[in-house]
Amino acid sequence: VQLQASGGGLVQAGDSLRLSCAASRRTFSNNAMGWFRQAPGKEREFVASIDWSGGSQSVGDSVKGRFTISRDNAKSTVYLLMNSLKPEDTAVYYCAASRGSVRSAYDRNYAYWGQGTEVTVSS
Repeated sequence: VQLQASGGGLVQAGDSLRLSCAASRRTFSNNAMGWFRQAPGKEREFVASIDWSGGSQSVGDSVKGRFTISRDNAKSTVYLLMNSLKPEDTAVYYCAASRGSVRSAYDRNYAYWGQGTEVTVSS
């Protein structure tokens, strides 16, 4: 599985961005997907995850109420809609695919990773 993340950029606090992650494999619809982020000097952090069907989602505490994860299996793409962005959201955002269908907040459960897309939020 190859994953290509896109949609990052430089925005101001309060703005919105939508990240996309396109998967190369047709069996994408069988895999749970996740978004993680890593800020400079910090550990990788869970952002959001979604199960194979899109019927179950979870977001991290730091983004709860602001970020939404969704997927379009017909397009083999998962999205991360980020609203009310804050400077502390600045990081490289990575999408990841699990080998299984159940979503997870733990990066060890994800077998495939995209190259990351950078998000910078200015105050």
